[in-house]
Amino acid sequence: MSAPSTHADHAHGNGNEHGHGHSGFSHPMPIWMLLSVFFALLVLTVATVYQSTFDLGNMEIWLSLTIATIKAGLVIAFFMHLVWDKPLNAIIILGSLIFVALFLGFTMMDAEGYRDNLIMTSTLEQSQPGATVVEVSK
Repeated sequence: MSAPSTHADHAHGNGNEHGHGHSGFSHPMPIWMLLSVFFALLVLTVATVYQSTFDLGNMEIWLSLTIATIKAGLVIAFFMHLVWDKPLNAIIILGSLIFVALFLGFTMMDAEGYRDNLIMTSTLEQSQPGATVVEVSK
Protein backbone atom coordinates (compact mmCIF):
# COMPACT_ATOMS: atom_id res chain seq x y z
CA MET A 1 0.00 0.00 0.00
CA SER A 2 1.44 3.36 -0.93
CA ALA A 3 1.19 6.57 1.05
CA PRO A 4 -1.44 9.08 -0.10
CA SER A 5 -0.04 11.62 -2.48
CA THR A 6 0.07 15.27 -1.56
CA HIS A 7 -0.25 18.36 -3.69
CA ALA A 8 3.53 18.73 -3.71
CA ASP A 9 3.93 15.24 -5.19
CA HIS A 10 2.09 16.22 -8.42
CA ALA A 11 4.15 17.24 -11.39
CA HIS A 12 2.72 20.36 -13.06
CA GLY A 13 3.49 21.20 -16.63
CA ASN A 14 1.45 23.95 -18.26
CA GLY A 15 -1.36 23.80 -15.69
CA ASN A 16 -3.87 21.89 -17.83
CA GLU A 17 -3.71 18.68 -15.76
CA HIS A 18 -6.19 19.98 -13.20
CA GLY A 19 -8.37 22.09 -15.48
CA HIS A 20 -6.40 25.26 -14.84
CA GLY A 21 -5.97 26.39 -18.43
CA HIS A 22 -5.20 30.00 -17.51
CA SER A 23 -3.04 31.86 -15.12
CA GLY A 24 -3.31 35.42 -13.96
CA PHE A 25 -5.68 37.94 -15.54
CA SER A 26 -7.80 36.38 -18.26
CA HIS A 27 -8.26 39.29 -20.69
CA PRO A 28 -5.54 41.90 -20.44
CA MET A 29 -6.54 45.01 -22.34
CA PRO A 30 -4.13 47.50 -23.81
CA ILE A 31 -4.03 50.92 -22.18
CA TRP A 32 -5.15 52.65 -25.39
CA MET A 33 -8.35 50.58 -25.40
CA LEU A 34 -9.15 51.36 -21.78
CA LEU A 35 -8.50 55.07 -22.35
CA SER A 36 -10.61 55.05 -25.52
CA VAL A 37 -13.58 53.60 -23.66
CA PHE A 38 -13.01 56.02 -20.78
CA PHE A 39 -12.99 59.07 -23.06
CA ALA A 40 -16.02 57.76 -24.98
CA LEU A 41 -17.88 57.52 -21.66
CA LEU A 42 -16.81 61.07 -20.79
CA VAL A 43 -18.00 62.40 -24.16
CA LEU A 44 -21.34 60.61 -23.77
CA THR A 45 -21.73 62.02 -20.25
CA VAL A 46 -21.10 65.54 -21.57
CA ALA A 47 -23.60 64.85 -24.36
CA THR A 48 -26.20 63.80 -21.77
CA VAL A 49 -25.71 66.99 -19.77
CA TYR A 50 -25.70 69.16 -22.91
CA GLN A 51 -28.87 67.62 -24.36
CA SER A 52 -30.70 68.30 -21.09
CA THR A 53 -30.45 72.04 -21.80
CA PHE A 54 -32.79 71.67 -24.80
CA ASP A 55 -36.55 71.19 -24.64
CA LEU A 56 -37.05 68.30 -27.02
CA GLY A 57 -40.37 67.06 -25.66
CA ASN A 58 -40.75 63.27 -25.86
CA MET A 59 -37.54 63.00 -27.87
CA GLU A 60 -35.59 64.08 -24.78
CA ILE A 61 -36.51 60.82 -23.07
CA TRP A 62 -35.52 58.73 -26.07
CA LEU A 63 -32.23 60.57 -26.52
CA SER A 64 -31.34 60.22 -22.83
CA LEU A 65 -32.16 56.52 -22.81
CA THR A 66 -30.22 55.96 -26.03
CA ILE A 67 -27.12 57.61 -24.61
CA ALA A 68 -27.50 55.70 -21.32
CA THR A 69 -27.87 52.41 -23.20
CA ILE A 70 -24.73 53.09 -25.22
CA LYS A 71 -22.80 53.94 -22.06
CA ALA A 72 -24.02 50.80 -20.30
CA GLY A 73 -23.12 48.75 -23.37
CA LEU A 74 -19.58 50.12 -23.37
CA VAL A 75 -19.11 49.35 -19.68
CA ILE A 76 -20.47 45.83 -20.06
CA ALA A 77 -18.57 45.11 -23.27
CA PHE A 78 -15.13 46.30 -22.18
CA PHE A 79 -14.92 46.59 -18.40
CA MET A 80 -16.94 43.41 -17.80
CA HIS A 81 -15.15 41.66 -20.72
CA LEU A 82 -18.31 40.74 -22.64
CA VAL A 83 -16.38 41.28 -25.89
CA TRP A 84 -14.40 38.13 -25.14
CA ASP A 85 -17.35 36.11 -23.85
CA LYS A 86 -19.72 33.82 -25.75
CA PRO A 87 -21.87 35.65 -28.35
CA LEU A 88 -25.11 34.33 -26.83
CA ASN A 89 -24.32 36.13 -23.56
CA ALA A 90 -23.81 39.37 -25.46
CA ILE A 91 -27.13 39.00 -27.26
CA ILE A 92 -28.98 38.32 -24.02
CA ILE A 93 -27.41 41.18 -22.06
CA LEU A 94 -27.62 43.81 -24.80
CA GLY A 95 -31.15 42.72 -25.68
CA SER A 96 -32.12 43.13 -22.02
CA LEU A 97 -30.65 46.64 -21.95
CA ILE A 98 -32.59 47.61 -25.06
CA PHE A 99 -35.86 46.25 -23.66
CA VAL A 100 -35.37 48.06 -20.33
CA ALA A 101 -34.75 51.31 -22.23
CA LEU A 102 -37.88 50.74 -24.32
CA PHE A 103 -40.03 49.95 -21.29
CA LEU A 104 -38.80 53.03 -19.43
CA GLY A 105 -39.26 55.16 -22.52
CA PHE A 106 -42.86 54.08 -23.06
CA THR A 107 -43.61 54.58 -19.36
CA MET A 108 -42.18 58.09 -19.42
CA MET A 109 -44.07 58.93 -22.61
CA ASP A 110 -47.29 57.80 -20.96
CA ALA A 111 -46.56 59.87 -17.84
CA GLU A 112 -45.86 62.90 -20.05
CA GLY A 113 -49.40 62.63 -21.44
CA TYR A 114 -50.88 63.22 -17.97
CA ARG A 115 -48.70 66.22 -17.09
CA ASP A 116 -51.53 68.74 -17.68
CA ASN A 117 -53.75 66.92 -15.15
CA LEU A 118 -51.21 67.11 -12.32
CA ILE A 119 -51.88 69.43 -9.40
CA MET A 120 -49.15 72.05 -9.40
CA THR A 121 -49.94 73.76 -6.07
CA SER A 122 -48.42 72.83 -2.75
CA THR A 123 -50.61 70.48 -0.73
CA LEU A 124 -48.69 71.43 2.42
CA GLU A 125 -49.95 75.01 2.21
CA GLN A 126 -53.49 73.85 1.51
CA SER A 127 -53.50 71.48 4.49
CA GLN A 128 -52.88 74.28 7.00
CA PRO A 129 -55.91 75.60 8.95
CA GLY A 130 -57.32 78.75 7.43
CA ALA A 131 -55.55 78.28 4.09
CA THR A 132 -57.33 79.45 0.98
CA VAL A 133 -57.23 77.35 -2.15
CA VAL A 134 -55.74 79.18 -5.09
CA GLU A 135 -56.76 78.13 -8.57
CA VAL A 136 -53.94 77.72 -11.04
CA SER A 137 -54.85 79.12 -14.45
CA LYS A 138 -53.27 77.82 -17.61
